[in-house]
Amino acid sequence: MGRQQHVCGAVTGALMSLGLKYGKALHDDESKKKETYAKTVEFFNEFIKLHGSINCRQLLKGLDMTDPEDYKKIEENRLFETLCKKYVEDAVRIVENMMV
Repeated sequence: MGRQQHVCGAVTGALMSLGLKYGKALHDDESKKKETYAKTVEFFNEFIKLHGSINCRQLLKGLDMTDPEDYKKIEENRLFETLCKKYVEDAVRIVENMMV
């Protein structure tokens, strides 16, 4: 989000999907929130088990996208095409498995 490198974008998108399916709508019971929180924790645990973090900067080997030198390293090493692609694929797979 805005290259601030907090939560990985793939993680954010996955949580949005879970929220759409399991989240509390206007007239739903409050228990829906607890279900959504539990799904969030389940997703985090699985993603962290695979990748060690949900933090973008950590997932990009500590490189800072706002630093021109680090950004150049990210591009030269094709981290968006390799690492980020893997993070998106895994996030989608995890969510798919959770929604079965």
